[in-house]
Formats: sequence, C-alpha cells, structure tokens
Amino acid sequence: MSLVFSIALTHLRSRLRQTLVGVLGVATGVGFSIMMASLMEGSQEDFVRQLVDSLPHISISDDRREPTRQPADMVYDAVQIHGLASRAFRPGIKNPYAIMASLESWLPGAVAPSVQGKAVLRFASRDRAASVVGVDPRREASVSKLPGQVRQGSLDNLYKASNAIILGDGLAKKLGARVGNTVSVTGGAGRVLLCTVVALFHSGVASIDESQSYTLIKTAQILAGQTGLINEIRVKAQDVMAAREVASRIEAETGYKSVSWQEAHEDLLSSFVIRNIIMYTVVGAILLVASFGTFNIISTITHEKTRDIGIMKSLGFREATVRRIFVIEALGIGLIGCAVGWAFGYLLTMAMGSIEIKSPFMDTNHLPVIYAPGHYLLAGLVALASSLAAGYMPARKAARLQPVDIIRGAS
Repeated sequence: MSLVFSIALTHLRSRLRQTLVGVLGVATGVGFSIMMASLMEGSQEDFVRQLVDSLPHISISDDRREPTRQPADMVYDAVQIHGLASRAFRPGIKNPYAIMASLESWLPGAVAPSVQGKAVLRFASRDRAASVVGVDPRREASVSKLPGQVRQGSLDNLYKASNAIILGDGLAKKLGARVGNTVSVTGGAGRVLLCTVVALFHSGVASIDESQSYTLIKTAQILAGQTGLINEIRVKAQDVMAAREVASRIEAETGYKSVSWQEAHEDLLSSFVIRNIIMYTVVGAILLVASFGTFNIISTITHEKTRDIGIMKSLGFREATVRRIFVIEALGIGLIGCAVGWAFGYLLTMAMGSIEIKSPFMDTNHLPVIYAPGHYLLAGLVALASSLAAGYMPARKAARLQPVDIIRGAS
C-alpha cells in the first residue's frame, strides 16, 4: 500500500501546477458553498427570530376547534336537525387565571392574559377602525417585544393616566394624534371612552402600526362591555421550536384553541422548504463545477502517464491496484482542497458577517450569518464524493489499458 501512495504522490508532484489548480478549484467550491449556506440560513433564522419574537409563541383563544354541538344532536344520534339557533355563550375564557396558574406549574416560559377587541378611534373629526388589545404591562414584557417597540413614552405609562392608550405610530399619524392628546374610542358594545395617548409604538410591520393600539385590561373590558373578560392567553416558551407540541398539550388540557407560531405562519414556513432546496441546489452546482476541474486534472495525468501504466502492468500490477493509484490522487486533491476550502469559507463568512447594514427595522446592523459545523461537513462530503467520482472514471479507463497496446502506441 505504501508503494501505491508513493506512486500517487509522485504523479501529483510531477504536475504540481495542475495539482494546485485542482486544489484551488475544490477549495473555491467548498468555500463559496459554505459562505452561501451560512448567509442564506442565517438570514432565514434571523427572519424567523424576528417573526417569532414579535408575536407570542402560543395564543390561547376562547374559540374551539370544533363548533359547539346542538343540544338535540347530543340526544338524537340518527336525526339531523337544521335551522336551530345556537345557544348564546358569554365570550371569554372561563377561569383564565386558574388556567394560567396551571400552565405556569409545568410550562417552561411566561404566560400573560389579554383582551382582544375592535373599536373606532376618533380624533379631530377623523375616524379609524383599530384593534384594541388590553394587556397587563407587568406580564406583557415577558411574552412580547412591545416594551422595546415603544418609541415615545413607555409601557408603564398605561398606569399614569385614566383610560390610557398606546397607539401605533402609523395609526397616530392617520388620526393626527400625538402623545398627550385625548381620543374618543367607541368599543364594539357601543361604549365610548375618552382615552389619553400616553405613548406610541413602532413594530416595523405597517399593517400592525396602522391598526393596533394597547390599553390596560380593565379599559379593554369596559369597551367590550364585559367585566372580567379575558379572551386570549399569550404564552412565550423557552424552547421556540417546541411550541407546536406545547400548544397541542395546552389544547388537550383546556379545550380552548391553542395556536402555535408555526401553525399561524405555516404558509410562510413552507416557503422556506423551497428556499432551502434552491440553496442546496446552488451549493451542489458550485461543487459539481469544481469537480470537473478534478476530473480534467486526473484525466490529463492518466493520459500523460500511459507509459508508466504499461510498465506497472508489465511488472505485475493488477487493474485494481492501478485504479487505486489514480483514485488516491483524486482523493488527495479533494482532501487538500477541502481543508483549504474550510479555511476559505470561514474567512468568506466572516467577511460577509462584517458588512454593516443600517436599518431601523433590524435589531442587528450586520448581515446575519451562521457558523454551523454541518455546513463544513456537508460541503466536505460533497467535495470528496465529487472528487472520488471525477477520479474513478479516468482511473477505470487507465486500469483497462494493456501493456502491449501502450507500447505499440508509444513506438
């Protein structure tokens, strides 16, 4: 075996320039594939993190997965009854604070109550429909990014005025209202409250900034005309990726509809599958192009070493041994190129991650990249596999040559 390695090393040294070109080809393919995978996966993870952190991981509402059965349906199994009016139920989650205490006993994370409602806001003869979310400021900070999104004032200002309200900056602009102004808020039950604007928030999502406002839970309950109403419990789990399983357990225990962030954005997450397919296709194409350089070099070496092949076979070298020599040469180019490519990919990723981007909607001012060992391992495996395939075909052809044919062709 040492003789086989010695012959392969001699071949690579004799064509040092071509060997270096092959190594650089593999290294370039590996390096750029690592950089692209790090950049694309980093941007995807940053987008998901921004999406997840801007909303509760799990929302428990007073809805049910299945509509409430009619009393007659519960009595008669073989009879279908149509045209009956549904029984009127008081909206809201029953015993919400007992449910929250139960969740906090086993759920690793934070829980906060809220009241979701609709209202019409009026200021300076301008009317705008908006969502009114009643929150508990002490608990809200643990389940959403609202405290960090407040631009003027603070979330605690809800305690500092009677019927205080926080408006999205887009909604405030449409109303023409500023901090300190008093707006008229008409709830769905017809209740009218004069609310003082104590702060403005900016989430970076126009549809939210132009249509959402926050009040204390008690204020939202008065607007809804339901004392003690809690129609949503919001949960933030420590393990973000386990939100779907946690939501299923909550729904099984409480009977109320629990929607995880994965379920709420299932259509968006499905698009990431297509994006990943595109990413790995491009990465594979880069490595495939690099493998053609290895194929060309091994083919050239094989063509130039035909006399050596004839001598080796006349000395008793078997076809498998000759084939193994050229395969080792290809693997040698692949291994060296892979090692150089790992360093090159790391430097490229660092360079991309150092690019500054100034945007008020981003938490970071640099391109998001990920340093994942899996990227290096995948790029290395693909590079070695392509190098092996590129070296095997000319090696197989070289091993089939007969010494007599080689000598005749050379004479």
